[in-house]
Amino acid sequence: MPRQARKRPDPCAMVIFGAEGDLTHRLLTPALYNLARTNSLPEEFALIGVSRGDLSSQQWRENLHATLERFVGSRAEFSAAGIDERAWAKLSEKMIYLKGDVTRAETYEQLTSELERLEARNVVFYLAVADRFFETIIEELGAAGLARDHPRADGAPPYWRRVVIEKPFGHDLASAQLLNERILRVLREEQIFRIDHFLGKETVQSIMALRFANGFFEPIWNRDRIDHIQITVAETVGVEGRGNFYEATGALRDMVPNHVFSLVSMIAMEPPVGFDAMSIRAKKAEVFMAMPPVRLEDAVRGQYGAGVVLNQQKRAYRDEPRVSQTSNVETYVAMRLEIDNWRWAGVPFYIRTGKHMSQRSTEVAICFKQAPAATFQHTPVECLTPNWLVLGIAPKEAISLQFDVKRPGAVVDLAAVRMDFRYEDWFPKEPNVGYETLISDVMIGDQTLFMRADMVEEAWRVVQPVLDAWRSTRPDFPDYPSGRDGPAAADALLKRDGRRWRAVAPQLEVAR
Repeated sequence: MPRQARKRPDPCAMVIFGAEGDLTHRLLTPALYNLARTNSLPEEFALIGVSRGDLSSQQWRENLHATLERFVGSRAEFSAAGIDERAWAKLSEKMIYLKGDVTRAETYEQLTSELERLEARNVVFYLAVADRFFETIIEELGAAGLARDHPRADGAPPYWRRVVIEKPFGHDLASAQLLNERILRVLREEQIFRIDHFLGKETVQSIMALRFANGFFEPIWNRDRIDHIQITVAETVGVEGRGNFYEATGALRDMVPNHVFSLVSMIAMEPPVGFDAMSIRAKKAEVFMAMPPVRLEDAVRGQYGAGVVLNQQKRAYRDEPRVSQTSNVETYVAMRLEIDNWRWAGVPFYIRTGKHMSQRSTEVAICFKQAPAATFQHTPVECLTPNWLVLGIAPKEAISLQFDVKRPGAVVDLAAVRMDFRYEDWFPKEPNVGYETLISDVMIGDQTLFMRADMVEEAWRVVQPVLDAWRSTRPDFPDYPSGRDGPAAADALLKRDGRRWRAVAPQLEVAR
């Protein structure tokens, strides 16, 4: 995304609630380490972890360092050839652990004392905890006076306090509205950073640059030239021991109103008047406002059964730990979305996401309308393939354009070919877990890549009818084996429109 020169963050402290959790170990610490390695943290930075475990600060540091070491050479989000011990030392020298219960006032009194001892005036509070604690922590921060910005005597901008909230932002429209109402009693909207690590991916951030920095895209980026758009977020992993979480959440709540809709908004938004947070988020909000609620017939859910994923036998969802043997929770969802505005009227957006699918692949695929076929009336119709612009987000960050050319020879015979751009071919590969840019944005106060309260509520409004309908019906689960790309009903969703899904593939492939 086009940006001005990056400014160095103000001196600050980051407080992580949930310091012993999976998110802190697997993503936040690697991201902070990467920022330290690239000299992107503030010159004066402290990291305070709060959790209930009986640890010393030294034990907490050692545990986090051990996690980094386990990731070396792995295929996890954080992958590196080795640990830069100088960078780790720079990060860890001011890592402090506080044992405390986030529901008790004395925890915040202890935290206040520690921040005062460190003379930390600018503070990021990161809520890496279960969503049921969001309101409690924010209310306690307010009661302790920790959520207030503090003015400076010299008239300079005040010392700031910011709060980072991980998804889910509610479980439906009513709970999202209630959550927003309660946290906005304590915080101003400009203090709240609702984080979605999908938006930290380079390809996702480049969507606006691709659209608005290249003059040849804008004239064709509309209903006149685009036939439909497919967004796929396919995972090969299952619930990975998170049965309790998934039984209360499901694929729709876990992925659609946040990850997937964020991609939809970046593809569909109108050009902003500037690349500041206010202008960009206003245009994204307009996309959600233009989306009518999803009809039940335009939504498909599925649940994986036993099968083979990447040559490994996998059990059914209902056989996973802490999952009910009669569970009707979906592990797959597909939807047909509409955007009722001048640019997109009549262009369907098909989205799908699921677990235990054949390949890991996240992509946005834009299908352009076919050229008139009269010139090629003697060419077999299957040879007249559509043009695709594909934005690969994971596992490879890439952009691909597919078009037809004539095969060599005397006969006019068409063939689909592809031009590829891959980030790794043009730019040095840097370890990145998707949080580095987002954490840095929080520290400098840039809300461009974060959801606003009204955006969250509009996203839930769009899917609420489906949540209501699914709550009262029991599907025939499981309906797709592990290793397949969803249930037959998902194929039928596109077939009724005369279309079909692109193949789920780890690399960008020519669509036939």
